[in-house]
Amino acid sequence: MQFLISMHINPAVLDALTDEEKAALGNGHGTFIEALKRSGELISTQALVDPSQAVVVSVRDGRPVVTDGPFLEAKEHLGGFYLIDCENKERAIELASQIPDAAIEGLGVEVRQVMFADGQLEA
Repeated sequence: MQFLISMHINPAVLDALTDEEKAALGNGHGTFIEALKRSGELISTQALVDPSQAVVVSVRDGRPVVTDGPFLEAKEHLGGFYLIDCENKERAIELASQIPDAAIEGLGVEVRQVMFADGQLEA
């Protein structure tokens, strides 16, 4: 089963961390990635730039309209994700709990099963 583990970032929470806490967060992700590679459960992981560098694309009257992002006003934004392939939802939750962000008040880690990939519905 495939799951997307997404990390929701609150810049104010990250800014309040000490340099040591920020380093521990980065090192924790490195350790987590290596463990997922060893177990064969990692498909992909990506970190995203700040939403201030994003654009929102919509189509109006058949033409693309591009506006500066972010689209929604919110404290949190999607900071990155892990796409994993593991046995079941319980294992995905177990893995998500190992992500260092999960231990920091004000940051969020969400687990969602992939419904389909490449047009094929998952069982």
